[in-house]
Amino acid sequence: MYQLTTRRDERPLLTAVPSAVPSAGDAALLAEVAELRARNEQLGRALATRAVIDQARGMVMVLAPCSSERAWDLLVGVSQRCNTKLRDVAAALVATTRDETLPEPIQRELRRELRRLHAADRE
Repeated sequence: MYQLTTRRDERPLLTAVPSAVPSAGDAALLAEVAELRARNEQLGRALATRAVIDQARGMVMVLAPCSSERAWDLLVGVSQRCNTKLRDVAAALVATTRDETLPEPIQRELRRELRRLHAADRE
């Protein structure tokens, strides 16, 4: 018997009828369910980090001031130059509202990106 369960409550999502040899259809269905579960978990993580990224984006818009798109580009630039995930850069920036110190590499790259943004505005 094949059985896939959810992680949260361990309820069966799919149960295949046992047979001597699993059919190709059963295997394909189980593979599809596993792929959909992985995609669902990935989307859940993306939604969870989206709020903090949007908060950081708003903070940059106030600091710069700039459009939402330019704030996004600025955060992506900091992320790439620091070799740090965008969600981690955003979380560090938002954490400064709770009196946490921005890590030095992020602080340095944020300053550089803000200077680049202001220089581009003057041109």
